[in-house]
Amino acid sequence: MKEINLILFLLALSYFANAQEPGQPVGGDAQTIADKLANPVASLISVPLQSNVDYGIGPYKGSKYTLNVQPVIPIKLNSKLNLITRYIIPIVDQHNVSGPDKNEFGLSDATISGFFSPSNAKNGFIWGAGPAFLVPTGTNDFLSGKKWGAGPTALVLKQSPGLTFGFLVNQIWSFAGASDRSDVNQMFIQPFFTHNWKSGAGLGINAEITANWHAKTTTAFINPILTGVTKFGKQIVSLGVGPRIPVAAPTDFKTDFGLRGVITFVFPE
Repeated sequence: MKEINLILFLLALSYFANAQEPGQPVGGDAQTIADKLANPVASLISVPLQSNVDYGIGPYKGSKYTLNVQPVIPIKLNSKLNLITRYIIPIVDQHNVSGPDKNEFGLSDATISGFFSPSNAKNGFIWGAGPAFLVPTGTNDFLSGKKWGAGPTALVLKQSPGLTFGFLVNQIWSFAGASDRSDVNQMFIQPFFTHNWKSGAGLGINAEITANWHAKTTTAFINPILTGVTKFGKQIVSLGVGPRIPVAAPTDFKTDFGLRGVITFVFPE
């Protein structure tokens, strides 16, 4: 399957990135770049391409491949305040999830967030807060809730050289969309921890928890990941790979196991 080839490719690239010699130039300090990538509101343009593969889904033991295109674009409002815009645009290819011998492929619904955040951290503490929007970009009825949504989002983290930990949260309610589809009332919580070495290699873990208040269900994954900062020619990239460990899910979408591979294109100032 193409997703397995991609995961194996990223695994090999991650190995070479983590084997990079300490102090080898990457157009800037590798650990500093890795630390900025661990900070969701860093003033750094980046374009992560996150591949997720999940197996054994639901009663038909289906599989699902999700490519999340996640550009992060900071906007400097003044000398003290930034607006960090984050976009999540999922492309999904799933088999035997909605039914036996069923396949759905296309865009799923996008999430757009804007974090107002101070330009300078105080004692290593960083915060950001602003709006989050759900946009019904899905191209298939099974991949879209067909609802527009909005709500608040916020994050708090503590960072020192090589160490980042904190959490991100958002709450979204639907306000418009197809009248025959369920309303959206859900919270997403993501605690995270990352340790980066001077070489740019890193080890991190996060949890992704989605509470669907309307359906009274919870979906949760734990995601350990190995990362490394390197260069393709002149382009700085971060590579990561790790398992997706399912913890909780509704019965119809319970997953046996999953994998994650990430390649992030980095554009330092």
